[in-house]
Order: sequence, then C-alpha cells, then structure tokens
Amino acid sequence: MIRIHLNQPLGVSSRLWRFKYNRPRLEDVGARKIAPDQNRRGRQESQRKCVGGNNICFFVTASRVAYFLLVLCPQFLLSQSSASPDVLLLNKSALVAARAAYQKDPSSISPSLWTFLAEAKTALKTEPVSVVDKNQLPPSGDKHDYFSLAPYWWPDSTKPDGLPYIRRDGQVNPERHAIGDRDKIGVLSSSVYTLSVAYFITGDETFAAHAVRFLRTWFLDSETRMNPNLTYAQAVKGRNEGRGIGIIDTHGFVRLIDGLNLLKMSKEWTKPDDSGIKEWFKAYLRWLRESPNGKDEADAKNNHGSVYDVQTCCYALLLGKEDEAREILLEVGKKRIAVQVEPDGSQPLELERTKAYNYSLLNLEALINLARLGERLGVDLWSFEAPNGGSIRKAIEFLIPYTLGKKEWKWKQIVPFEYERMIPILRIASKKYGDPSYAAAAKAVMQKPGTVPRANFSGPEE
Repeated sequence: MIRIHLNQPLGVSSRLWRFKYNRPRLEDVGARKIAPDQNRRGRQESQRKCVGGNNICFFVTASRVAYFLLVLCPQFLLSQSSASPDVLLLNKSALVAARAAYQKDPSSISPSLWTFLAEAKTALKTEPVSVVDKNQLPPSGDKHDYFSLAPYWWPDSTKPDGLPYIRRDGQVNPERHAIGDRDKIGVLSSSVYTLSVAYFITGDETFAAHAVRFLRTWFLDSETRMNPNLTYAQAVKGRNEGRGIGIIDTHGFVRLIDGLNLLKMSKEWTKPDDSGIKEWFKAYLRWLRESPNGKDEADAKNNHGSVYDVQTCCYALLLGKEDEAREILLEVGKKRIAVQVEPDGSQPLELERTKAYNYSLLNLEALINLARLGERLGVDLWSFEAPNGGSIRKAIEFLIPYTLGKKEWKWKQIVPFEYERMIPILRIASKKYGDPSYAAAAKAVMQKPGTVPRANFSGPEE
C-alpha cells in the first residue's frame, strides 16, 4: 500500500480525489489480504491519525497511484502553477478565473469564453507560417529577411512607372498584401496567443503543441526562421528599401511574449526552445536599439514611438534585463506623455491622421501598457502629469464622451470607429484611479450596437 497526502486548498477539484473513497474491496497489502471491514477500519483509523487542518490522507493501490500520476497529476501541477502565471500584460486574475470555471464545469462557461476556445480550436487547423514563403525577395536577396511595403503609399498615376510612390494617409494599398510577411506575423502572433491561453485554461497539451510548432517555424528552424531584423519593413517603392516606421509591424510580438510565458508550463516547450528564442529576441532587441532604423523609430513622437517602447520593454523583460526595461520606462513621462497629450487630453499627433479616433486609441493603449509594465519595476506612470497638465487619465477622459456618443467626433475618421477597444481601457482606468464611472462607461460601450462580448484577459488585476 502507498499512502498519499494532499492539501485541499491547493486547488484540486474535489472530483479529482473523491474517487479514492470507492466502496471497500479486497486490497493487496504486501503478501497478505485484508477483508473489506478490516480494511475500512484500518483506513478510518489511519485517517483519524493523519488528518490535520485541511490535509487529506488515504490509501490507494499502486494502480491508482499510476492513474493519479499519469492522468491527474499533470492537471494537478498545472492548477498549482496557474495560481500566478508569469505574464507581462495579460490579466493573471482573469486567466486563473477562466481556468477555474472550465475545470469546474466546461459545459457552463461563459459565452465569451466558449467563443474564445472555439477560436483556439480553429487555430489548431491553421498551419504554421514562415517568412521564407514569399514571392518577392527583399533587397538583400535573403528570403529569411522580413519584407513589407508601406500601407499608405501608392503608385503616382502621373508617372509612367508610378515611381516614386506617393502617400495617401489611411488608404491601404492592396499591394502590401502581395508579399505576405506582415500578414503572416499577424497569423503567428494571434495564433500563439490564442493557443497558449487556451492551453492554460484547459490544460490540453494539444493547444500548446501547435503553438510551439508556430514558434519553432518562425524563430528557430534554420530552414524557415526569420532573421532578427526589420531592415526592409514598410519599404516605399522609388524612395527607400525600408524604414524605421516599419518596426510597428512586430507590435503583435508583445502578445506572443505572454503566450511564451504561458507555454513554459507545458511539456511541449523544451529548454532548447526557450534558450533559442531568447537568443533570437536578444539579437532583435540589440538591432532595435542600435540600428539606424531602430533609432529612427525610438525618436518618433507619435504612436510609433510609444509602441516601440512597449516592444523594447517587453523584450528586455523576457530576457531578464530589468535595468534596461526600467531605463525605457523612466523616459516615458517626458518623452511620450508630455509630448503627445495636451492639457485637455487630446493627442494632436494622432488627431491629424485620417483615422484619428483609432490612432488616438492605439497610442493610448501603448501608454497604458507602459504604465502597467512600470508597475512591475516601480515606475509610476498612472499618476504622471506633464508640466502642461497632460496625463494618461486625461487622454482617457478626452475620448469618453465621443465613445459614448455624447459629443460628435470632429476630426477625420475614414474607417469605422473601433469603440470596443475602449472597454478594457475603461476597466483598467476604473481600477487604477478608483473611479466607478469608468466601469459604468465600459458597460455602456458594451451595449452599443455591433459590440461583440469577448473574453478579456488584458484588464486590471483584481
């Protein structure tokens, strides 16, 4: 016989241990037999001796131990680690709550979580993408180099060859999709994020295994990996071979980083995988900080500069470079907020665009992510106020009346308003500033026509 001790508060569902108390039957104990009534009395006596507080002590046969180790132990261990997943921008509390709801009864999870897991099952059918699968080579001639075209630049109809291209802000030239690298990064980032979160919630290694396939294909396998640079990102035909502004193309890697952190709990993610991808991001971070294109993007005053900071900070944290991440965050107040946000909360550099509302949201999202990262390293950006009075809170409050339809938007917006993106922003603001009116505004946005409830894993910690 083998005696096992479990501690009930560790998070194992009662269904995972009640099966131990089956009806009495003959059980082997060494070379002798014990009758059911004797076995019951012995078990009860032992239980009285070893139960202390919430400890549970029981006897099981070797076959039951094997069942526990092979079937239940992985879920048990995962449930313990799920208590505090190591993520940067995802909501730990929301992740753990979703996992607990699924473990309790998968058939009664919320519609939004059901939709999310359905999307994860769809992602299982998506084949991993590679940077080498493109029909146009970058100027280097190396198919492993990322290559994309600037979205808002078009052929000049007054020129026979259309060169050099001219800018039409907000109007996407469909030619940008011909190369495909940027679209593949979108598939990669969203797939890894969705699959890794689904793995965390369900404990199903199938999700983790497919996420790992995506990561190995894009970052690790010598035949299919991307070189760690964006030298040829958002090129403009007739003008340049790539621009610093193209660094925003890897903004999706921020979600991918949190997916990586969740996959560390999986048996599918190996030590060579982990060290290999860290080497990739180490080289990429160095390129971002030292290359001419990287330095250009770091100097960008609008949303591009803010998104650059989010990326470099997340990559530094992935690599354990907290001092470098803190250095980036300490500059955000004077370098970003003071430059971008006016005393009334408006963001002029975004309002001058043809998609002014959506770009205002993009920059605000980046500033909020920087504030959340700052919490980890003792840098308070939530309460930072520039000499002119600009702040993150004022930028949020500026957009609320337009989001709720209380004021008419007077700047250009040539595409639909993405009001639903304000929901997590308002929830975070309600928590960080202790103002329930923000939460009420978030609920109001959710009632707007066309808003689809989605599982939210990027809100405030409870």
